[in-house]
Amino acid sequence: MDEKEKVETEIKSKKKKSHNKWQEQNEKLIKQNTELNDKILRITAEMQNMKRHFEEDKMRLSKYDGEKLILEILPIVDNFERALLLDDANLTDELSKFLSGFKMIYGNLVDILKRLEVKEIPCLGAPFDSATMNAVLIDHVNDADDNIVIDCMQKGYTYKDKVIRPAMVKVNNNSKE
Repeated sequence: MDEKEKVETEIKSKKKKSHNKWQEQNEKLIKQNTELNDKILRITAEMQNMKRHFEEDKMRLSKYDGEKLILEILPIVDNFERALLLDDANLTDELSKFLSGFKMIYGNLVDILKRLEVKEIPCLGAPFDSATMNAVLIDHVNDADDNIVIDCMQKGYTYKDKVIRPAMVKVNNNSKE
């Protein structure tokens, strides 16, 4: 091999090494680019999920915005209902006027609650439903079916589509245990 061939072989070898080096770097960069694209896609999907969860939480919070206030008003409604159970016929004229004022206030409260989509849970005579009722007493009444609510101790309420206070009820149970 003469000097010229040696130099040409050396140049080819250097070109080949240089080409291999560039090819390795190119493959490495392609791999890094693919990894970064995957990472960007995952982060983007995660951000979209976070945004969706945030929006859902925000909508749920605004949907049930007045729940805390309503829960504080319900005992007042209960007290008005107890006061309205008084027998109107046996009252003095003055107490009768107070009672009629109570009836007006009670009516206003009930109207406000209806406008806010607060609904009483119907329970008396209905089958017991553990999702909307708490059985606080069990009784044995022969002329009533099993698992039927025979008395309501405290009314239950829903706010929009959510139970905010379950009804406290007495349930019939005729089975012998």
